[in-house]
Order: sequence, then structure tokens, then C-alpha cells
Amino acid sequence: MQGKRLERVNQLVKEEISTLLLRELKDPRLGFVTVTEVDVTPDLKQAKVYVSVLGPEEQWVSSFKALESARGFVWSWLRKHLDLRVTPALLFRPDRSMEHAARMQALLAGLQREESPGREED
Repeated sequence: MQGKRLERVNQLVKEEISTLLLRELKDPRLGFVTVTEVDVTPDLKQAKVYVSVLGPEEQWVSSFKALESARGFVWSWLRKHLDLRVTPALLFRPDRSMEHAARMQALLAGLQREESPGREED
């Protein structure tokens, strides 16, 4: 499969799953989940769905349990709504990059606060 086509498939799967999580899945364990990226293999057999969860570690755990139990429903939704010859098997993976970025931002903000009082004395 060509690179551009694969990119379009990745984007399409990402949009469909995002919409589905937002509007169709009513599992209370899900929490605030964001699909950050989808990586479909060139043969369309598998799709790694990278997901970020807002909240503490317990929320990550419960959200991933909800995603795993809804995997079949999500797959069949994709099968009905996407015009693909093969519907890829879904593998949900954690994406902690936003969590990491927020931690770095908090550390930098803390450093700036530590530097600020010294400047006021000048």
C-alpha cells in the first residue's frame, strides 16, 4: 500500500474511533480518553491505536479495561463504517507523551518561580 494511502487510512481510523469513543461508548470506566495516533500495518491486518487518558494511574487502568472490553464493538463499527477491504485488528496502546509534556511544563514553571524572587531584589 502506498504511503499517502496508508496515512489516509490511519487518519480515517483515528477519526472514526475518536467519534465512536465520544458519542457511542457509554462505559463509565472509560473516562476522558483521546486517540492520539493510529498506525495501521501496510497489509491492513493490525492497527495500533495510541490513546491518552486524563487522570491518575487508576484512571488509565480502568480506561484500558473499558477499551479492551469494547474492542470487538469498535472493530465491528469500523467494519460497517469504513470502506476497506480488510478491517484491521485493534491493539490499544498507552500514549503518555501528553502526560510527560505536562510534567516537564510543571517542572519548568517551578524553576521560573524559583528564579523570580531573586530578580525582584536587584
